[in-house]
Order: sequence, then structure tokens, then C-alpha cells
Amino acid sequence: MSMDAATASTALLTDRYELTMLQAALRSGAARRHSVFEVFTRRLPDGRRYGVTAGVGRVLDAVENFRFTPAQLGWLADQQVVDEETLRWLADYRFSGDIRGYGEGECYFPGSPIMVVEGSFAEAVILETVVLSILNHDSAIAAAASRMAAAAGDRPMIEMGARRTHERAAVSAARAAYVAGFGATSDLQAGFEYGIPTTGTAAHAFTLLHDTERDAFTAQIESMGRGTTLLVDTYDLTEAVRTAIEVAGPDLGAVRIDSGDLLMLAHRVRRQLDELGAVKTRIVVTSDLDEYAIAALAAAPVDAYGVGTSLVTGSGQPTCSMVYKLVARAGSDDPDAPLVPVAKRSAGAKASRGGAKWAARRLDADGVAEAEVVGTGPVPPELRERLLHRELVCGGEIVGREPLAGARERHLRSRAQLPLSATQLSRGEPVVPTEYLSS
Repeated sequence: MSMDAATASTALLTDRYELTMLQAALRSGAARRHSVFEVFTRRLPDGRRYGVTAGVGRVLDAVENFRFTPAQLGWLADQQVVDEETLRWLADYRFSGDIRGYGEGECYFPGSPIMVVEGSFAEAVILETVVLSILNHDSAIAAAASRMAAAAGDRPMIEMGARRTHERAAVSAARAAYVAGFGATSDLQAGFEYGIPTTGTAAHAFTLLHDTERDAFTAQIESMGRGTTLLVDTYDLTEAVRTAIEVAGPDLGAVRIDSGDLLMLAHRVRRQLDELGAVKTRIVVTSDLDEYAIAALAAAPVDAYGVGTSLVTGSGQPTCSMVYKLVARAGSDDPDAPLVPVAKRSAGAKASRGGAKWAARRLDADGVAEAEVVGTGPVPPELRERLLHRELVCGGEIVGREPLAGARERHLRSRAQLPLSATQLSRGEPVVPTEYLSS
């Protein structure tokens, strides 16, 4: 994590109505009521079979850095967003509650209580927007990345979408993709902040700069060594492959194909490389790949994939439609008052279920997930070892940070427990149903 990213205030990454609600609750006296908020989604994006939790570590950073600076407080005062009493309260704001939730990389389903934020209404409600913006974005990228990684099998995946999205979104996307199975990124800021391996060699401009393709390949080999990857589709592909091996020899690391019929060209290039004695030279393909294109290349002699636009836009599903809802609150201002379940009862698909919830994944005799069980009462004994929530923040202290390697491993385990149909690219319903148990 860079120093700038680690210390920047996240307090104004929010909607105005969070602070106006706070002001009104301070005025009524209800702001101190103990409250439980829950992050969940009512449905998966159309056709998706499972979701992937991502951004948890970034949420923890955002909560830790949710501090109002003097400049921010001055601006809020100048704009008359809130009154003086609320400004004084914000000046001292530090989240002192508890957060628990699904571990980063864990799969989820409709109704899964992905994150639970517990504390006074005042200190929990103003976290809503920043929590949702992180989880909705990162989980959408991770879900797309997981589908792509499943389609790729054992072949390495490179995230290379930085130029296709907002510069900061690119860093977050690289992180989410890494959690869900990608092995490297082209984005140096993501490597700097999160320790993700970075990769990249040259673009078509480098070839076009030189008088001949041979000159460009020679310069790259002399600079980067024979293990580099040469881009071979600037002019004539067959001639470029021949020139690449003449310049680098049969120990050339890889060639990259970035255009055309990748299935046909991969077979043609593999045959040519083998005939030239470069049997260990790998083939990397790029060019507007998504999970469907990757699956179509499963039988092709491709060694690695580079994915950009489709990945950083969630492969057509750029958000997960997660919401942050109050599900329980104290019956009075008394610190010892018991929690009362509350829920939105509006007509249509926006109703929610009240009560502070736990979640567990029930497995069948073969260890395959058969249900996402969500409850508000006692946890059945047979599910106690299958609970999904981890402690993330306790009494305002961050306790749930973990290396990204842990999140990557969790995702592989979680996806491996799903029915085989989870990784099918055909449209369908959630691969695991959600069951509700009430007290």
C-alpha cells in the first residue's frame, strides 16, 4: 500500500443524504441507537451463477481512513450541508463498532449477508456509500475474472485493462482480478500498492518506430533478453515469426498475437514455431478477449491470455447491485435495549428481511455446496463449522486484514466447492439456492 493511498481521507466519498440523515438523527436523539446494517444483493447479475466477494481489504482501509479533515469540515460548513452540531460530531468521528463479513474471495448468492456493520446508527450509516462503491465495483470485476479464469483452466491470465477505465478504477480492478485468479497485471500502480506481479514488454508503436521489424526485435532482445515476448502481428505474421526466431534463436520466451482469428492463427504460429525448432516458445494472445472467447480457445495451442476491456467493465455487468440496509436497531436509546428486527416492506422486488443474520454453506456428502443457509436465530449444530463470516473490525480496531494470497486461495477453495455447473458459461439461475432460517 502506498503512503498516499494509506493516508487519504475517505470521508467525502459519500452521498450528501448520509450526512443530512445523521443531522436529523442527532436532532431526534435516535443517532445513538445501536444498529445493524447488512450488505447483500437481492439477485445476481442476469445469467450469472455465483458472485465473488472482493474489495474487503479496501473497505477496511476506507473505514480506517474515514476521518474528516479541517478542509473538508470547512467546505461542508461553507456549503451549509450540515449544521454546527453535526460538524462538531464529524470532527471527532472514528468508527468504534464492529464489522464482520464474507472473507475476500468467497463466493456469494442472492441474500448472502456479505458484510454486517454494527454500531450506533450515526457511525454506521455514514459508511454506506463508500462501502457499497468498493464492494459493488470490485466484486463485479472479480466475478468476471473468476469466469475467465475458470474458462482458461491452468493457462495464466494477465490483467491489462488500465487504459480502458478510470485510472484509479484500473488499480482496484487489477486487485480484484488477482483475487479471482489472474496471475499478473500490466498496471504498475497496482503492483506498487498491492504487490501484484507486473508484466509487459512492447506495443506496436515500438515496432513502427524502427526502420524494420528485424531492427525492433533486435533492440528488444538486446535490452530485455531472449526470454522476452515479441509482438508479431504488426505487419505479416508469418514473416514476423520467422524473423523473431532468426533474431532470438529457438529460446525466445514468447510471441504475442493481438489481432485476427486467434484460433486459426494460434495453430498456424504453433506449427511454424515447432518447425523452426522453437518448441518451448510460448504463444500469448490478447485482442478483446472475454470468457467466451477464452473458452473458444480451449483447444488452441495458446499458453497465456491477456484481458483488458471486458475484464475492467465486469464483462457486461459492471455492478453487483449490492445494497446496505438497516436490518436491526435497539428498541430505545438505552445502551442495554434489545435489538428489534426492521425491514423495508415496499412492494415488488425491493423488500428485505429483518434481523441480524449469520450465514453458512451446507455441503452434501461429497463436499459439494447444496445451499446457502442464512439465519437470524441459533446456528444449527451441523452448520457451526460452515459459518462464512469473519471478524473484520472489533471495537473500531481492524482485525481482518490478510495478504492477497489468502484471498486468492479462499476463492479457489470456494469455487471448487460449487457444483460443476457453476463454471458453465450458459445463462442460468444461481447454482446454489439460498435458504432462510428464522428464530
